[in-house]
Amino acid sequence: MARQSDKVIITCAITGAIHTPTMSPALPITPDQIAEQAIAAAEAGAAVLHLHARDPKDGRPTPAPEVFMQFLPRIKQNCDAVINITTGGGITMGLEDRLAAAMRASPEMSSLNMGSMNFALHPLAGRYKQWKHAWEEPYLRESDDYIFRNTFRDIETIYRRLGEGHQTKFEHECYDVGHLYNLAHCLEGGLFKPPVFLQFIFGILGGIGPEMDNLLFMKRTADRLFGEQYVWSVLAAGRSQIPFATMAVMLGGNVRVGLEDNLYIARGKLAQSNAEEVTKVRHIIEELGYEIASTDEARAKLNLKGGDKVNF
Repeated sequence: MARQSDKVIITCAITGAIHTPTMSPALPITPDQIAEQAIAAAEAGAAVLHLHARDPKDGRPTPAPEVFMQFLPRIKQNCDAVINITTGGGITMGLEDRLAAAMRASPEMSSLNMGSMNFALHPLAGRYKQWKHAWEEPYLRESDDYIFRNTFRDIETIYRRLGEGHQTKFEHECYDVGHLYNLAHCLEGGLFKPPVFLQFIFGILGGIGPEMDNLLFMKRTADRLFGEQYVWSVLAAGRSQIPFATMAVMLGGNVRVGLEDNLYIARGKLAQSNAEEVTKVRHIIEELGYEIASTDEARAKLNLKGGDKVNF
């Protein structure tokens, strides 16, 4: 469990699979754009880079390992950040697709969603009248009938193949309090090795809402379930990003920012880059009297295998 004295790990989620190209010109699409923004985010202070890939032709999320491999080596060559590859993928992907890039790259970290849920993006479609690409609007609107599948069998499969097979540690994405209990059940069954890294997620339709009481509830529940055997971070969607990050730091936690989670740097003002969001949250952390964790400190805190043991 994180203590107040620990340095704060900043994770930056570079592009994700929620937002579409119409929503922001800053959203990185091509491998060059993803690499450039990831490197800049690391230079700004992000110790961990959470990565998805997109089809460079039209920006739709893609699970293709060959696209990931167009930017992963470049990022590794130009910074020492921890690379965290998604196993959540996008809302049109099955489990094998979601695992493909991480299995190819053998990263230090991967995200792992800890329960099935409604993962609804359809309200976003009502905000736009014109679209850059034909796929965007139906991708969002049809999510009202989508269940993001993460069964116990799926979770075990990801652990066996990626955790045991590649010694990859997980960012356990917990969108509701039940996901914490799912993880506790898995630990009781011998899956995963403490300390576990929890990402509390707020503000996604289908998950727990962005109220500060919910953050305190999630934290108390994790204390009860995991004791001293966890490290935690907070991800809050959209305008809740900075308030929740600030509260997390004051409670002894870590933070995640990035264009995957929030396209805005201030009310009504689009962020120009991922690095701008990292710079903003770093300033808040340091103004509160805390320090950010270096990549080496993040690796030690999260008990990672090291960047020399990846396949890119």
